[in-house]
Parts: sequence; structure tokens; C-alpha cells
Amino acid sequence: MSLPISDYGLLGDCHSAALVSRAGSIDWWCPERFDSRSVFSRLLDADAGHFVLCPSEEFEVEREYVEDTMVIRTTFRTDSGSARLTDALALEAGARGHEIGRRSPHVLVRVVEVLSGEVEFRVEFAPRPEYGLVVPELHGSQEGVRTVGGADTLLLSIPPGLDLDLDGGTARGCLTVERGESAGFALHHRAGLAQTEFASTEAIEAIDETIAGWRSWMSQHERYEGLFSTQVNRSALVLQALTYQPSGAVIAAPTTSLPEVLGGEANWDYRYSWLRDLSLTLRALWVAACPDEATRYFDWMSAAVGHQPDRHVQIMFGVEGERDLTEHELDHLAGYAGSRPVRIGNEAWNQRQLDVMGEILDAAHLLRDHLELEPSTAAFLCDLADRAFQHWQRTDAGIWEGREGERHYTSSKLMCWVALDRAVELAPLLGEGARPDEWADERDKIRTAILDQAYNPEIGAYAGAFGSDRLDASVLLMPIMGLVEATDDRMLATIEAIERELGTDGLIKRWSGTTDDEGAFVICSFWLVRCLAQAGEIERAREVFEQILSHASDLGLLAEEIDPRDGSQLGNYPQGLSHIGLITAAWAIEQASAPADDGSAAA
Repeated sequence: MSLPISDYGLLGDCHSAALVSRAGSIDWWCPERFDSRSVFSRLLDADAGHFVLCPSEEFEVEREYVEDTMVIRTTFRTDSGSARLTDALALEAGARGHEIGRRSPHVLVRVVEVLSGEVEFRVEFAPRPEYGLVVPELHGSQEGVRTVGGADTLLLSIPPGLDLDLDGGTARGCLTVERGESAGFALHHRAGLAQTEFASTEAIEAIDETIAGWRSWMSQHERYEGLFSTQVNRSALVLQALTYQPSGAVIAAPTTSLPEVLGGEANWDYRYSWLRDLSLTLRALWVAACPDEATRYFDWMSAAVGHQPDRHVQIMFGVEGERDLTEHELDHLAGYAGSRPVRIGNEAWNQRQLDVMGEILDAAHLLRDHLELEPSTAAFLCDLADRAFQHWQRTDAGIWEGREGERHYTSSKLMCWVALDRAVELAPLLGEGARPDEWADERDKIRTAILDQAYNPEIGAYAGAFGSDRLDASVLLMPIMGLVEATDDRMLATIEAIERELGTDGLIKRWSGTTDDEGAFVICSFWLVRCLAQAGEIERAREVFEQILSHASDLGLLAEEIDPRDGSQLGNYPQGLSHIGLITAAWAIEQASAPADDGSAAA
């Protein structure tokens, strides 16, 4: 039986991620980088690997993140005593501020402390590298337990006095800890078969260093102190944890194949970076972090995309800029809650999405006072504007990356308008390739086309595609991106129609005609909040915002979707775009409630 997704907490070292359950089980870890092969993946199959550390007797659980960190403390209460488990992916010793995560020791550290009485802990270490394909041999030594077999080598350092039974690729044992005592575990990973020695790691010191590292990162920024500051600052940490720090890329989510519909086939690999999310991500980083992170992400994007005039602009990349993300299925895995197939890679990398040009140019516009545009970058931005100029009338796959064929999606036309609108304003910085007058003329044609062809008088709202009668939540981007005011009569009617027809208690589905099984998309719900705030409906915006927050996990984490029927979370988890939506929606309410004196707006 699969645990609810919200049972899991996220650990991160800005290279990779692990998920730990409320019951102290590490059920997902891809040690080298986010999209590398897992060594624990019980998340996707009961037999695909885990690492349990929890009381042997029945227990009650409370947990929290250590303040300003991605370190989780879980408190267990039993009849015999209470204990605290602290879990982290170790940061490099001594790394501080913006340097955290540039290098990683690839070590998972776990420390048990008994607070009262004595507690017997159950230890079960079942590594299953390469997504469960490998059942390694386990060899005991003075160092601890080492795996042999496959292309990954693991070394588990264990506390003195722990006697483990090594049987069938699983190590099992019990450890009794008394009040005031602690015990540490450090799990080291090494890719490849080279016989180099593992560096020694003292678990308690590594935890302390990791806490200090995360807190130093937070201290580098002017902390967000506006409305919903606790949730915004937690989301900022989540986004940093989803950043592959060596390159600056921000991934969509640290998991693959967590289903949009339980038992269904909409199971995708989200461990990559989408350009679609670029400008939205930069706005969130601007509000909740600082321009340094936003600028690094833009620089990564510019290098990854490059200037390739003979190819369409690819919509997504690996964290080091890899282009080929060919998708394949892992037939040996049962899938989360029986949801198959499990997919590695994502075939959407081949799709044409016209919105990409707008995302990149909007990001450049946001960072215009902080970017030093090299001639090659300026030429690249001009090329994107020219592509929007030339191709906005074409069909594409749309923002939701449907695999049913291309259409004239409203949101794609909108983002082509954004591309030209921002390019006109950036023109003084773009050099000889800038054509602001021509871009402005075409920009105005796109706007006219959207207002004329996307609006459907029969439904009294803007539809998701030209000539369609289908509502689509992505049209909420029209006022957010500045095409129309949220107070425009047609836009107000559209906002009301989307909330009425696609919403349940503020939870908004992507489009009309979806089944009851498909959840509401969290980002769409936050877009509704922003539109309501921009329309001056501040109390309603706050009400919807708080309704969304009520479905977050006890650690404040959000997946891609929420099932309106029971409030459960669905899809890959935690979802960066959901936390981006949280940050920018909170900012929109803050701005609508108390506009900034200088008139600046990051969201």
C-alpha cells in the first residue's frame, strides 16, 4: 500500500533529493544528481529499496523542518520514551551563503537522540540501486556495511554496538538508546566501480554543518516579511533545494512518475528544467531570495538554449544543459499505487511550444538592470523576438504539453505577445538586431487577434484556444502578463467563469471536460489568487490562498495537484511550480493590500 504523497518530507543538498516518510523511511534517493538512477525507490515499488529508522514499538509522530533549513526533525513518542530523528543530505563542510551546494559529499546523515526514557529503534537498510534492478551483496566491516554489485557503491557507517543481520541484500537490526544518548548513521554513495576509499563522516557534525550552511544561505537574503511570510520563506528554501547548484538550473520536481490520476498513465519524469517555468521562477526568486539566484538561472538558460536558428527552441533541458531526454519505461516497477508505466526521461523535449520565447524575454526584462548582455546574448534575444514575430500564427502543443496534437492555444499566442512586448522595451539594450517598430506593430496584431478570436460570447469568457468553447485556466495569465487588466469586463467574466466551472473551494482544474479523477492544478489555483488580487477582490484572494494552503503537508510542501474530493495531493512532489505560485500569489496579495511606494512589482 503506497503512503500518501504528503507523508513525505524533502531532503536536499542542491545536487539531489531524498524523500523521508513520517515513519522514518527513506523511500527515494537519487544520490549523484536529481535525474541520476535511484538507490532507494520504494516510492514506486515495494521491493525497490528503502532505509528505515524508527521505534520498534508503536509510536506517535510530530515533525518539522529545522528553522531556515532543509533538515527534518521527527519526534517519536512511545510508551517507553520519546526520541528525535534528524535527517539531512549533508552539505559540504564549511560551505556558506551562495557557495552551499556547489559541491556535495553525496552523504545521507541520520541522527537519533532520546529525549526521555529509552527507545529501541528498528533499523532496516535495503539498498536497491538502479531503480531496484540491483540487489547488492552486503558486506560488514569495521567501517560499517558496504554494498557490492552494480554500478553504485554504498557505505553505511553505523553506531557502535549495533549488530546487523545481513541477509538477502537487506541489513536488519535493533538499537536501544537511552535518555541523553545519541546515535548517528552516515550513508555514503559513490558512482562507478573505482575502488577509492570513502571519506569519513561524523553524522552529528555533518548535521550541524548542514544546518549552519542552510541558515547562512537564508541570511544572505533580505527575508520576506510580508503576508504569509512563513510559507513564502519555506517555499524559497524548497526552490533552492530544487536548484542544481553547479549549473544554476531549477528542476520542476525531484521525482518521476507520481501520477496525475491514481492508477492512470499520466506519469511523467519531472527531474528536468523547463523554460516554460523560467519567468515565473525568476519572479519567485526575486521576491523570496535575491537577484543572484535569478541571474544564475538566466545565465544557465542562455547557455543551455544557445543560438540555433535552424531548430525550434527546446522547451526543457537536463540540469547540465543536456538536450536529449529520450523517454523510456521501467517495466519492472509496479508504480506508485499501481500507476504504470514508470517513465525515465520525458518525450516533451521534442515538442514545439511557442510560449518559450515569451518566457525567456520576460525573464530578461525582469533582470534588465542586473544583466550584462554580451553581444551573443543580445543577438539570441533578438532571434527569439523574431521567431515570435514570424511564428505566432502557427499551432503548437500548448502549455499543458498534451500529446493529442497541436492547436492555436490562447496562452501560446499570449506568450508570443509577451515576447514582442518585452523585446520592444529591451530594444535599447539589444544592439543592431533590434527592430522595435516592427515588433511593436506585430505585438499589437497579436493582442487584437487574442481579444477577437479567443473570446467566445456563447460561454462569455476567453477560451483556451481560438475558436474553442472550452475553458482553460491558462488564460488567467492574460492579466498576470499584462495583456489586459484584471478589471476588464470580459476578463472579470472569464475569472468568474473559471472559478465557477473549473473550481471547487478555490481549487482550479486546468480545463473543462476533465474527469473527476484528475486533480486541481495548484499553480492554476494560485493564478486565480493573483487575478482576484489584481481585480481588487483582496478578501476573496486571501480566502482562496488560505484554502490552498490548508492542503499542504504538515511540512508545508505542495505537489502538482490536489484532489478536490478529499484534499489529497497528486503528481510529482514537491512541485517547484506550486511553490513558485505560492510565493507570487502571496506577493500579489501583499501588493494589492499595501502597494509599494516605489511602484516596483516583482510579481
